[in-house]
Amino acid sequence: MNVKKIISILLLVGGIAVLILSATADLIGIGENPSFGHVQIAGVTAGAVAAVIGLALLRRKQKQ
Repeated sequence: MNVKKIISILLLVGGIAVLILSATADLIGIGENPSFGHVQIAGVTAGAVAAVIGLALLRRKQKQ
């Protein structure tokens, strides 16, 4: 496996992990507020962006 594919997979898996962790922070007890706060929104957004970039890189490598 080449380095670019590994980075793509790490972005995808890491982004999904950050997204899920940020979205469920209050449920698992690591959230600051009982409501969905600005830090959670930033985490969900960053996780989603990383996952989409990782997926796009993986799909681009498969087409070539």
